[in-house]
Amino acid sequence: MESLVFSNMMHRPARTAVSVLGIAIGVLLIVFTVGLSNGTMRERATREANVGAEIFFRSSGSLGLSGSEALRLPVSIGSELEKVAGVANVVPVGQNSVKADSATSSRLIDAVSFDEYASIAGLRIVEGRKMNETADEALIDTGFQKQKKLKIGSTIEIWERPFTIVGTYEPAAGARVKIGLPVMQNQLGSDGKVTAFLVKIKPGETADGVAERLSEAFPNNQIILTSQLEELYMQSIPALNVFLNVFIGVAAVISALVILLTMYTTVTERTRQIGIMKSLGMSNPVIAATIAKEALLISFCGIVTGVLLTVLLRFVLTRITTLEVEISPVVIGITMVVGLLGGVLGAIYPALKAARLDAVEALSYE
Repeated sequence: MESLVFSNMMHRPARTAVSVLGIAIGVLLIVFTVGLSNGTMRERATREANVGAEIFFRSSGSLGLSGSEALRLPVSIGSELEKVAGVANVVPVGQNSVKADSATSSRLIDAVSFDEYASIAGLRIVEGRKMNETADEALIDTGFQKQKKLKIGSTIEIWERPFTIVGTYEPAAGARVKIGLPVMQNQLGSDGKVTAFLVKIKPGETADGVAERLSEAFPNNQIILTSQLEELYMQSIPALNVFLNVFIGVAAVISALVILLTMYTTVTERTRQIGIMKSLGMSNPVIAATIAKEALLISFCGIVTGVLLTVLLRFVLTRITTLEVEISPVVIGITMVVGLLGGVLGAIYPALKAARLDAVEALSYE
């Protein structure tokens, strides 16, 4: 029976290849879309956590981590935070989302005192110099420079005016673009205020212990451990998971329809062949199983091809952009189950149709 399945697939190689490609595209859409969403969120969380501080101290009522919040914390709170037992250093940070490369996208900007920020984040200037913190100048990380093909002296638009890039830095930490804190404060009308404080703890202290003391001293503020940022980012857009689930369902339906169309056409073309097999004593269950096996094999080939295309697209994308695509074994496993299930569902009707064919009528089919 196995040789019959393979010979059936090779009987119409072009149609089989198109069917495999159709399923592969569905798999590619699932694995790549989920991987791009999760990878981008995790990459941003990693950068945000790579600031060298163990704790984020934010104002009460702050929602999400998008940079849409106003600068509400007085800079003077920093000296009070340093008095809490276990706190080694406190660095103020302003964050704001600005229009990026299109009308619908935004970019997070960090406003800092570079020397203070670099002292805990371990940043170093790779090219150029640090920005003048009262001028329209910016620093970018080397990954952002590579993605946007920017040079020292190039400009980027922030708040609808040009900021000159005066230097690049490594490693990536926080937002990819950094400007002087006074510039953001003046722009937003928030002199003397910041979005958050980065809190560095003393050696021998635990982040949980210091966070508890900070919470007791400042009960109305948010205390976030940088180690928890990945989880917070993954939960920050609840609608994303709903979208991905719907997307997977739609892709599964499309895969099932591709298999249904392929196998239905196959049964129609092989009506006479099925009649010959019946006349030679092949039972209805065996004929139905042959059709089902062929559908499953096509589905499996489509899944493998889709995963390989995803790996290739990921390789290309990571070479030309800073985007990350996370290829999760769990997602691949789910995709495989969804793809094979779609193949089974798509093969049910054609298989039953083949099994119900009358041998005499099938033999006379032209």
